[in-house]
Amino acid sequence: MNAVFPPSPESLARIAKSGDADVLSRTIIAPHLNRGRGAQSNQTSKFEPYSREAVDDGWGNLEALVSVKTNVRDEKSKSIITKNDSPDIHFDRSINPYRGCEHGCVYCFARPTHTYLGHSAGLDFERELYAKTNAADRLYEAWLNKKYSVKPIAIGTNTDPYQPIERDKKIMRALLEKFVAHKHPITITTKSSLIVRDLDLLTELAKQNLVHVTMSITSLDHILSRKLEPRASSPARRLEAVELLTAAGIPVSVAVAPIIPAINDAEIEKILAAASANGASGAAMIMLRLPGEVRQLFREWLLRHYPDRLRHVLNLVRDVRQGRENDPRFHSRMAGQGPYAFSLQRRFDLAVERYGMKKRLPHLRTDLFTPPKVEDPQLSLF
Repeated sequence: MNAVFPPSPESLARIAKSGDADVLSRTIIAPHLNRGRGAQSNQTSKFEPYSREAVDDGWGNLEALVSVKTNVRDEKSKSIITKNDSPDIHFDRSINPYRGCEHGCVYCFARPTHTYLGHSAGLDFERELYAKTNAADRLYEAWLNKKYSVKPIAIGTNTDPYQPIERDKKIMRALLEKFVAHKHPITITTKSSLIVRDLDLLTELAKQNLVHVTMSITSLDHILSRKLEPRASSPARRLEAVELLTAAGIPVSVAVAPIIPAINDAEIEKILAAASANGASGAAMIMLRLPGEVRQLFREWLLRHYPDRLRHVLNLVRDVRQGRENDPRFHSRMAGQGPYAFSLQRRFDLAVERYGMKKRLPHLRTDLFTPPKVEDPQLSLF
């Protein structure tokens, strides 16, 4: 249920002038009812036959209907490894221990996937979560297949495996135990300092060149970070995690992602400098993407936090997406095109060179994998 958050008259005037007035057509949740969340609305899934919206009838009970409590459902997955053939990413298989993500990053490209579950890509994505409690068992079963071919498995490419509920569920740790036992290569992407909890397992993998970790750092400004990624670790905690991982011999890369025009684009060099100083040896950058419902959710976020920049930010987004706010095509969706995108890429390249970082960490070993032994039900005669 939503309570209307009225923008200031100045914001309304700016938005009307920018031609983005449609951002006001949706019910936005009042700030005091939305603490610790990134999305500003919770529209019904596009696949639902009916649309629901709360309206204050004057009895003053609307606020009591609003709930921001996280709800976690245990889920039994039929399979756990997802494969892809995208030329834009360096892996062809991945695991996502959770569906939905409590970090609440407003820009998350995975938000639209929640609508397939009958939930909203807005607040529901952050509070209606699914935990794949049998992930480790399903991984073991996949490795039992005689046709299985070994390649690094990426974890954290859709939702964060170290989001807050991992403290209790420990699904990621159970998966890591399997990777260690069978010497299988793995790459991990996260923006949580919780990863240092598993230093013991990660260190064992690193000794045999079986793991890479990528720490995503969007901004060094803790105030901006809290607005963009309300329940993710602070920038300082992430840098501390980079230092601890590196000290343990684990190769660490930093992702400056996403780069949001006129919001965090001035921080590219600062983030890389801080990451390098804390031991990161690799780096990557990704331009902001606004697929599906993320487009409107990001506009609402701008309206709440940076109404004076809304027009400028969206114009720059269109500038790198050939006049659109999202470009789903391969080879351009991650980087963008045009002079502005080129200038950002050039700055990134120069900073990477300056700090002696690599754009990609060395390849992981695949020859050490020891498949699970299939138990033969046939008893021996001797």
